[in-house]
Amino acid sequence: MTAAAVTADQLLARVRGLLAAHPPATTGTGAFLRARFDAGLAWVHYPEGLGGLGAPRSLQAVVDAELEAAGAPDNDPRRIGIGLGMAAPTILAYGTEEQKRRFLRPLWTGEEVWCQLFSEPGAGSDLAALGTRAVRVADDGADDGAGDGGEWVVDGQKVWTSSAHTARWAILIARTDPALPKHQGITYFLCDMTAPGVEVRPLRQITGEAEFNEVFLTGVRIPDAHRLGEVGQGWAVARTTLMNERVSIGGMRIPREGGMIAPVAAAWRERPELRTHDLHGRLLELWVEAEVARLTGERLRQQLAQGQPGPEGSGMKLTFARLNQEISGLEVELLGEEGLLYEDWTLRRPEIVDFTGRDAGYRYLRAKGNSIEGGTSEILLNIVAERVLGLPAEPRDDKDLAWKDLAR
Repeated sequence: MTAAAVTADQLLARVRGLLAAHPPATTGTGAFLRARFDAGLAWVHYPEGLGGLGAPRSLQAVVDAELEAAGAPDNDPRRIGIGLGMAAPTILAYGTEEQKRRFLRPLWTGEEVWCQLFSEPGAGSDLAALGTRAVRVADDGADDGAGDGGEWVVDGQKVWTSSAHTARWAILIARTDPALPKHQGITYFLCDMTAPGVEVRPLRQITGEAEFNEVFLTGVRIPDAHRLGEVGQGWAVARTTLMNERVSIGGMRIPREGGMIAPVAAAWRERPELRTHDLHGRLLELWVEAEVARLTGERLRQQLAQGQPGPEGSGMKLTFARLNQEISGLEVELLGEEGLLYEDWTLRRPEIVDFTGRDAGYRYLRAKGNSIEGGTSEILLNIVAERVLGLPAEPRDDKDLAWKDLAR
């Protein structure tokens, strides 16, 4: 099928055929998701054979609505969001045909969880300064320089890695040529998290959970077949990942009065004794901002349906972080002493990344991380200023220096 040839009616017929062949009431979740992928109904804009039909991206909503109405099982983006929102579009854009067919199906069905090995203790906001090293070796273990084939041996440390403790695979960027400027000497890999030399250590966060980790890589061997993109092209590949990450965080589809504003509005309606004139005005302002953000996110998704993610996703992610923090703060203030009560969050499922949580105290604390994860707000402000508004870039005197000559 070509994108122009696929219609909503044809998609509906295909969905109904899937439901008839695999009734949700009697088909296990895993089996149904695999059948959905094979029917091209996972992400309809992907190519045939890779979970899609080459259809317009906008028609995904038709498929999702029909399956939801039928009570069909779905994957859990809270558990596999990094795979869905970041690894998959990057593999689709830069992967070989073999890589696409190997990784996309188990990624989408949730059989293989992914994490992101990007940030380092000395390279967070300035990610291109990363120091994790990958050296290519021949099959016999000798240094292979820039030769073909063989393996890469990776040594270094990554940090703030969400879901590393449950992940089967990771998207990884490492320095392969320290003699080049920092943006040029980076290569992108797909790393087996079960490989010898990968050590994951949990980092306890303010909520009491440990949903992210530090990861130590010691002599980890990665076959060259798991390199994504060309050697030295890693920064360009990583930018594709980062743009998709910011869209997936800041542009999540939510219903009207959904997300963080939902419990605050519900408490306001159901608990009139909590109301004050000042809180009323602040709630109205935040409700309007949340609705504007929701509609802007919908427009951004429509733009994405026509092309590739751009820097506008950074603006959406900025808004997501600010609103979540302001709304959760208002909720705690509205509830007073009740807002300080919370359950034992250490008993929650650690593999689930949950932005909205179960109670006001959790939401307030968890939202503090929203301005760090997926790109700090300070860096995103620079991106919006330079790439959206066209303002002059900040002076940078290290762009043309060899990475090995940079002060660290």
